[in-house]
Amino acid sequence: MDPTNIVARLTPHAVDPLIRKLFAADGPVADPVDRPVRISRLLSFTGEKPTLSENELHGLAAALVELATGGRTAPEHRAVAAALARTLHALADIEMDDLDAARLLPAEFARRLCGTVPGVTRDLTHDGARLHGLLLDVAALHLLYLFTQRSACVARTLVEQTRTLTELVHGQGAAAITLSARTAEEPATGDADAVSPYPASPYPASPSPSSGPDLASQDAAFEARYAQATATLHNHLTIFGIDLAHSPDSWPLDAAYLGLQCEPGPQDGEAAAPGAAGQDDPPLPAEQALSGRGKVLVRGVAGSGKTTLLQWLTVATARGELPGTLAELRGRVPFLLPVRRFARAGLPAPGTFLSAVGYQEAEEAPAGWTERVLGAGRALLLIDGIDEAPESDREAVRRKLVEWTARYPGNVWIVTSRPSAVPGNWLAGEGFSELSLAPMNREDVAAFIQRWHRAAAQQSPADLDRLGHYERTLLNAVRITRDLGRLATNPLMCGLLCALHRDRRGYLPNGRKELYDAALSMLLERRDRERAMVATDGVELTRQPKIQLLQKLAHWMLVNGRSEMDRATAVETLARHLPAIPDAARQGGPEEVFRHLLNRTGLLREPTPGTVDFVHRTFQDYLAARATVQRHDFGLLLDHAHHDDWEDVIRMAVALARPDECAALLDGLLAPHPGVRAAEARHRKLLAAACLEHAAELDPAVRARVRRFTRDMVRPSTPAAARALGWIGPIVLEMLPDPTHVPDSEARLLAITATSIADDMAIDYLTGLRERAHHDVRAQLAGAWRRHDTDRYAREIIAHLDPAELYFPVSDLAELHALRRLGGRPHLQIAGPFTPDQLIEGIAPAEGLTRLWLAYDLGVPMEWLSAFPALDTLRIGRRIPPVRGVPDGIRLVQM
Repeated sequence: MDPTNIVARLTPHAVDPLIRKLFAADGPVADPVDRPVRISRLLSFTGEKPTLSENELHGLAAALVELATGGRTAPEHRAVAAALARTLHALADIEMDDLDAARLLPAEFARRLCGTVPGVTRDLTHDGARLHGLLLDVAALHLLYLFTQRSACVARTLVEQTRTLTELVHGQGAAAITLSARTAEEPATGDADAVSPYPASPYPASPSPSSGPDLASQDAAFEARYAQATATLHNHLTIFGIDLAHSPDSWPLDAAYLGLQCEPGPQDGEAAAPGAAGQDDPPLPAEQALSGRGKVLVRGVAGSGKTTLLQWLTVATARGELPGTLAELRGRVPFLLPVRRFARAGLPAPGTFLSAVGYQEAEEAPAGWTERVLGAGRALLLIDGIDEAPESDREAVRRKLVEWTARYPGNVWIVTSRPSAVPGNWLAGEGFSELSLAPMNREDVAAFIQRWHRAAAQQSPADLDRLGHYERTLLNAVRITRDLGRLATNPLMCGLLCALHRDRRGYLPNGRKELYDAALSMLLERRDRERAMVATDGVELTRQPKIQLLQKLAHWMLVNGRSEMDRATAVETLARHLPAIPDAARQGGPEEVFRHLLNRTGLLREPTPGTVDFVHRTFQDYLAARATVQRHDFGLLLDHAHHDDWEDVIRMAVALARPDECAALLDGLLAPHPGVRAAEARHRKLLAAACLEHAAELDPAVRARVRRFTRDMVRPSTPAAARALGWIGPIVLEMLPDPTHVPDSEARLLAITATSIADDMAIDYLTGLRERAHHDVRAQLAGAWRRHDTDRYAREIIAHLDPAELYFPVSDLAELHALRRLGGRPHLQIAGPFTPDQLIEGIAPAEGLTRLWLAYDLGVPMEWLSAFPALDTLRIGRRIPPVRGVPDGIRLVQM
């Protein structure tokens, strides 16, 4: 499909008469009005006496498709016409007046309109969806132009927009004629605040006459090259330790990517449905959670897959392989911008985007191409790692984002950050919603382990006959071993567990410190040996000198608030410390040693020429903690303990320190500190509590002192504070008050805290809440099932909850079968992917089900519900597209 040829056929002379049919006779041709009008009032197919029937609206859409395709007919063209008719019909439902609409770029108005009909392009082919998008963009341009024709209020308020729309529809010079005719009747007293520097092209491949078809062709050809290069650049993932003897360090993204899940952020949740208070929405696949969102901040802990998610979006968009749920991203141009590369200099200007994303042929782009893409609202901007910017610079990053989103409306913005790096609602004022990457659940962990071993087996390794055994024993160990289950919560840690389990022939370390030590040993000491590599660079270092040198680089980054350093700075840092490490100094100079660490340790990489960073922030933090403890620089840690990017460093320092050092560090966190505000002091005390589980040996008096200082802090007063306490970890369960005799309001908050801790230790505490009659407490306990061992949670919690007016969530077959063994429940929430056959077989007794809540899009019609004769109510979650095929007699409630 050639967009240039399609747009060339959609001339104003041909399109304008068709679009005018959407308006009532007294709409665009009426006398000017002095105030905005709801769009629904202007349409010819609404009201008591519509003049355009449903069939005629479909015929109008079909005429547009025929016009665009040059009269060619194909089965998919009929599907496109049907989708376009549904989208145009949504003009009657869009919550907007003509002035609101005219403030938007045509591409943004088109997306708003498309968003009113979720999933409208789901069943279209890739080319069909692109054709639908092009037609809708052209229709939006003409609709907005007709709004400015109809209303003097719109034209007067948005002078520049009116001029731009007129010239886009009728060519250069037309605006001057139109506006001069209008101003002869009425002065154009435009509102200066409403004027925006709109671009010359509001949709793909539709240049104004001055730009000419050659520029459009150049842009299209360059975009094709850019898409191919971008997909190649980002189509790889590092899987730590996999098949060290034979495999590369990275694997194709499409083979290794494991779908991530997202939870709504605190300000993104809407009021719960009646009867569902206290019950969280289940995590959704990332592609569903992101669907329909134009501006998103995605939070996730280190290793949770934030960068991987953005890589997948980049590659899928560049290849045109996005799932139907993300159809609104099709045809966009992706820019993946890692903040770490320009943390100090600030976010790059659009003119340097291509260099910033690592595109090596940036100079071949047509002049002004990036600006045209942004101005047309066609970009997908993926800004990775706000936490990688120094804390003092993050406000400047926010201001730049605010500036960009205002200057370039209509683009899609996805920003990632560690959870505590920026406050809640950090970008809410700019229209950003928030999502959080959910910890991997049991099924995710099992799928990752299976995929990891399958990928390893594809390399025909020497231990091929043992890989199946390794896979089975690791799956069992993660399921039944508490410490391993707590570690296996994100892709990074799962990858390390798989690699170490294989590397050590089935033996795994227990704690996080031991896991990192073992990983360093595997990567630094055994990597080259297992690859049978010789010292081709003349440098051959053992594990300990490598760690010492890497620690110096990590410590420099920590002290300077960086997650990346210049190559020259890295070499200079090594030069200062080499004389103290004779095993390294006698083998070469700082340049040679740096090159050896970069090429042979597996921990450093060169993201751009002349820069170096660690392959993952987790290793940087751990090595920085080692360096700090060895230098006895605990004052440095205490000076920065209230900064979020030092949290993991301090936890690891507690794990690495000697008992007396550990005690001094924890006492320092509890003590007043100069220049620390009250909220920061509270954070430092909670950090001390979070560190307790990492202390291998600690004076009991210090442990008691930490608990005494934090006892009152673990009685939360709000749901947000209750959820935040889960950050401390299982140790907080020992500090929470006895839930038996507290009032229901406090019991709910304690339930929120305890269920935020994904550790089966929480089950013991929650047994003290399971007999509560209060609905919100019961709903909180029911909603936490997916975070714990299925059978134990079913036996000790679910079986004891009063089922009255309570929806019980099921997210996988294990939970469905466990609930069946308990005799079923009258109200169920479907919170995971099932087939109708699985639900019909698993929900028993069938006649016992009276209410069903779909919180997960099953993607099928609802005729299968007839298998449940007593079912009277079907609730549809707020992120689920409209369903069809609901049997008669079942009340449908859209939440």
